[in-house]
Parts: sequence; structure tokens; C-alpha cells
Amino acid sequence: MAEIKIIIAGAGIAGLAAAVSLRQLNSSGHNFDVHLYERAPELKEIGASIALSPNGLRTLELLGVENALDDNIGYRGPSALPMIYRHWKTNEIVSVDQFVDVPNHKHQTARFHRAHLHDALLQHVPREIIHLNKEIISAEADGAGVTLLFKDGTNVKGDILIGADGLRSKVRTTFNPEHKLHWTGRTLFGSTFDYSLVKDIPDLPPDSTHWWGPKTTFFASRLGRNMYTTVGSFDPRDYSKENPDSVRWDQVADVAPFRELYNEDWNPVVKALAEATPYVRLYPNFAGEPLASWVFGSRVTLVGDAAHTHGGSHAAGGSLALDDALALYLSFRHVLATVDPSQKPSLEDIHRALTLYEKTRRPHTTRLINGVLGSANAIAPATDEELRQRMTNRASTIWLTEHDVNATFAKVVQDEGLIPSIPQSSTANPQKQSSQTQSRL
Repeated sequence: MAEIKIIIAGAGIAGLAAAVSLRQLNSSGHNFDVHLYERAPELKEIGASIALSPNGLRTLELLGVENALDDNIGYRGPSALPMIYRHWKTNEIVSVDQFVDVPNHKHQTARFHRAHLHDALLQHVPREIIHLNKEIISAEADGAGVTLLFKDGTNVKGDILIGADGLRSKVRTTFNPEHKLHWTGRTLFGSTFDYSLVKDIPDLPPDSTHWWGPKTTFFASRLGRNMYTTVGSFDPRDYSKENPDSVRWDQVADVAPFRELYNEDWNPVVKALAEATPYVRLYPNFAGEPLASWVFGSRVTLVGDAAHTHGGSHAAGGSLALDDALALYLSFRHVLATVDPSQKPSLEDIHRALTLYEKTRRPHTTRLINGVLGSANAIAPATDEELRQRMTNRASTIWLTEHDVNATFAKVVQDEGLIPSIPQSSTANPQKQSSQTQSRL
């Protein structure tokens, strides 16, 4: 059996999901030797909370990561609404998001501490294939293979390289140095802490809630494992008098300016939540134009924030990364169905699989990025009436939150005329397939 060595740059949520999906290809008789290379000295996820919408949760199930769907890991509010929008001053509900086709409770939007979701994925990836203290400096690709070069002077060679190294991806920069990130006009104060610190606040909403104000917003929600999160948006030039580029992701900040943002006329619930927040970190929001291609040298592609630099809009990053991983699996499974497992796939085979993946995912994420860039640095509403109109006239994001990767991939294959489309019943989890590959989809 010929070995196919996959190198994944980054062991965050995107990298782990890609490893879970690609390792499942071994059930088809092929030998995928997957390794992840992570710059951090230990396996942990930084950042505050993360939301997964129905598309991401369905993908977790298809990938076999059902331990992440438990209500103890991710929190789902009692209203069965993805989000509730309240007025900053009066606290009245002005608008809500609703599900369209999500009958299963465990597929309803859930909110996690990032570390808990990361741990759930780690349970499906052998630790011996994860290599730490490997900071990437560049990458190479040619007809013979790929090479990832590290700051410590070492390198690793393989057949395929998956860049899962985040918004400021070194893999992306190596192959597309002209791509630039731009500050969207938003920076976030974020915090996660034990729910006990806020549970006794009068009138505390049980559901995930987003308060909109004339210049800033405030988000609060319970998370899994009895955690809670508060998030406020602000202009860092008002905070540090410095260029937004000087603010680092996950930078420790003074909690006093955060509390001051939600003083004065903000409603008592938000004031109390801000006052109870024990600490904050900073999360500058950057985005970049859609990439013209995700395939480099016929052997390299990107997943997660490395591929679609959307700046975290709509809290979609986690679900997008998971859907990328599923699309990678579907694309390789499709191409390898006609490849003899005793032989390595040819460069043409690899290129074909990566191209199928790109055609399945890139149009979808390009739509999101264009929307993000179009709304960057938007002018604040001039009146309370205009604010309320914006809250009630929000564009629907069902196309994003309930996206079906299987259906999209099947259409791509059908439109390309490669072979008859994969049945809608196909699944990414070989352990759950019957002899006829039937599943819940």
C-alpha cells in the first residue's frame, strides 16, 4: 500500500478537523500518513468563546466528533433561537434570528469555550502525530512534493500540504505574498469566566444576547461547562491612541475601559455584566480580499482562516473551518475511488482533488468576505430610529449558518461532469456507513 504523507501546518480547530477528516480516508484502503506541525509549545486553544452554527455541528457529527455535540460542552439557549437582539438602553427585544431547517436539538447553534471544542477534537487525533514548537517560516512545492521549513532550522517533506495556520498564515504568505489584511474598524474586548460570577444578576437573559448601541455593541452568553462570556466592540484608537496594527490578538488589557464603555445610559443588565467581568483581552478584527485560488503548486491548499480571511464576521469561523475539513474529505474520497491503493496518487490526481475542494468552498466564503469588506467602517446610525431599522432589517444569514457541504459538493461534481454525483446519503464517517454507505444525510 503506497503511503501518502499529509503535512498540516497548525493544530488549532481547523488543523485538527482536517486531520480527523483526512485520516478517515484510510478506511478506503489508502494509506494517509497525517502529521500536524504547531508553533505553540503546548496543545491549547487561546481566545475567548466560539459559536458553531447548524452547518458546523452537522459536520462534527459527520466527522464522528459527536462528543462535541453534548449539551455539557456547548450551550444552547432555552428559546431555541440562534440569537436575540436587544436595545442597548431599554433592554427590549427588537429582533431575533431563527432556524429554518434544524429539527435536531444537537444541531442548533451552540457556544463553547474554544479550549473545550479544541479538546473534543483532540480526542480523535493521536498525540504522536502532533509536533509542537514548530514555527513555520516558509514552504515549498514542486512536482516531487512539498516541504515545510521551520524556525529551528528543521524541515519536513510530504506529498500534500494543508495550511491551517490561521489569519496570518505563513503558508498563504509564502505562495501569495501580495495578499494583505485590513482592519475592519472593529476590535473586541473579550472575556470568559465562571457563570457563578453573573448568575444572580437580575433579569439576566438565559439566551445568547446581542445588545446594539449607536456606536458599540455588547454580547453575552452562557457557554458549555458552566462558563460565561462577555464581548464588547470598540475603536482601539479610543483605548490606546495607537494604530490598530499595534494591538495583538489575545492581548491582556485593562478591564476599566471596558467597564466605562457600558456605563452611563446602558441598561442595568449590561452595566452589571460589564462590572462583573473579571478581566478582558483584546481581539483586533482584520479581513482580507478573497483569494483568487486556494491551490498552489498542485499540492498545497488552505483551510480555515488561512483560506478565508473574513475577520470572524457572524461568528462563522469555526463552522467554516469544519466545513472545509469535510469538503477536503469528500474531494479526496471522490478522486481516490479510481486510484489503485497500491500506487501513490499522481500529481494530476492530487490537483484534481484540491480543485474540487476549492470549487466546493471558495465561492461560499467569497460571498461572506465580500459582505464583510463592504460593511467595514460603516457609519454609525444617526438616530435611534435608524438603529432600530438596522436591527430589524438585517440580511438573513441562513445561506451561511445552514449551508450543506454535501449538497454543494455533489453539485460541483455534477456540473463538472466528472462522474455521477455523490448521493446525498453519503457520509464522512466510515464507522457509521453500512454496506450501502447510507447515513442520516
